[in-house]
Amino acid sequence: MAHERFGFRINPPVFFISSSLIVAFVIFGAVFTEAAGALFETLRQGIAAMAGWMYILAVAFFLVFVIALFFSRYSRIRLGPDDSEPEFSYGSWFAMLFSAGMGIGLLFFSVAEPVLHYSNPPGMEGGTDAAVQEAMEITFFHWGVHAWAIYIVVGLSLAYFSFRHGLPLTVRSALYPILGERIYGPIGNAVDIFAVLGTLFGVATSLGLGVMQVNAGLTYLFGVQEAIWVQIVLIAGITFLAAISVALGLDRGIRRLSEFNIAVALLLVVFVFVVGPTVHLLNSLAANVGFYLDGLMENTFRTAAHGDPEWLGSWTIFYWGWWIAWSPFVGMFIARISRGRTIREFIGGVLLVPTALTFIWLTVFGNTALYLERLGLGTDIVVAVEESTPTALFVLLEQFPWAALSSLAATIVVVTFFVTSSDSGSLVIDIITAGGDPDPPVRQRIFWAVTEGVVAAILLVAGGLTALQTAAIATALPFTVIMLFICWGLLRGLRAERRDVLEEPVRRRKPRARAEPAVATKATGD
Repeated sequence: MAHERFGFRINPPVFFISSSLIVAFVIFGAVFTEAAGALFETLRQGIAAMAGWMYILAVAFFLVFVIALFFSRYSRIRLGPDDSEPEFSYGSWFAMLFSAGMGIGLLFFSVAEPVLHYSNPPGMEGGTDAAVQEAMEITFFHWGVHAWAIYIVVGLSLAYFSFRHGLPLTVRSALYPILGERIYGPIGNAVDIFAVLGTLFGVATSLGLGVMQVNAGLTYLFGVQEAIWVQIVLIAGITFLAAISVALGLDRGIRRLSEFNIAVALLLVVFVFVVGPTVHLLNSLAANVGFYLDGLMENTFRTAAHGDPEWLGSWTIFYWGWWIAWSPFVGMFIARISRGRTIREFIGGVLLVPTALTFIWLTVFGNTALYLERLGLGTDIVVAVEESTPTALFVLLEQFPWAALSSLAATIVVVTFFVTSSDSGSLVIDIITAGGDPDPPVRQRIFWAVTEGVVAAILLVAGGLTALQTAAIATALPFTVIMLFICWGLLRGLRAERRDVLEEPVRRRKPRARAEPAVATKATGD
């Protein structure tokens, strides 16, 4: 399926069609900037109004599906041969999961989202004790198990069909039980093209948010101007670092950088926890988890029929679209690092551990900001966040001792998350466009790292945060349908294996000889 051309190893239809669509988008955004900005806003509102229900129901189904698999009879199946062992330790595995799955977005929204929901919660008066509860409940909901369930659907399917049944590590392989050998034809190519576009725009959304926050940090630390041109320069510089990490490979580059940024991020959390309202945060964590679980069903099925469609489109639908757009990237990445684990181990680890770390992070930063705001201590955080969302984290850190040092650490964490998101996304897109080759040429990874940076810059120029949100929501729409078929394909594959009737798929790169004598012996009963 893969062909060598000009030192690139590619699946030509997927590589050239997806590249052409991306180039067309870049030209449109760069040349017709104002028209692109207006189109992005209209498209975002239209999708939220007309297709919001689809995102709501699909994401609810994904969560139920993975929980059912966790408790099912299939949960002991190993993602690889029965005697395979995990490639990475739990520590490295969790570090890479968290870095790839949340990273930049969590740093961007951990202070800003609770504060914005507190000042303007849906369906109630802002600035009250009830608004504090509502703000944290909604924030937990957007960053909780639903996001990781989306990643699990894609990641588990890819790991199962690739490592256990020898299919290429690419999204089309998850549809083998439905399509059979047709995954190698036009339908499979279309699935992979959607996966490439979703991954690229999902990663570009995160890069755009990250560079806005890096700019805010440099403004606070060194008085650097907060402007689009500065952000484009930053994108260029950090993309260069990502290209270096990509060239170093998964073990020397991504793994070590993930472990580093997790270590620095944990130090930042511990610092705010210790110097902040420690006892209040412990109480808040328990309360937040309780309110989250209590409102899980109601929030899961909240639609525009009984709420504000504008709020829903800007928040819940944006998040569900963002997670779905990211799912080919994060799903394939966690599949790549999860060979040898059982299905139960995979689901439990991916669903619960990163979610628990996320809840701790959100409580420490979100509840500290709300605590200071409620007591009227320090800067008016609500006003500061409403004026500039990217500065929210730095406004909070400014309230504590050693603000310059902690802000520098926060900026470093944003940069390293930026790099890990870019190089992980580049690796995934490269694998897809190389026809599932798990180790494609380095120059291809560098090409996609640069492309992600260019797309992020165009989105910022064409419409800022609105354009980033629209890119995530729009590219996720077709992939939502594909994910529903992925669930069906995985279930069919597991059932077939359980009955020992799953056909051996054709391996396009290294066909395996049929065991004729064994088949004959079994047939004669000897």
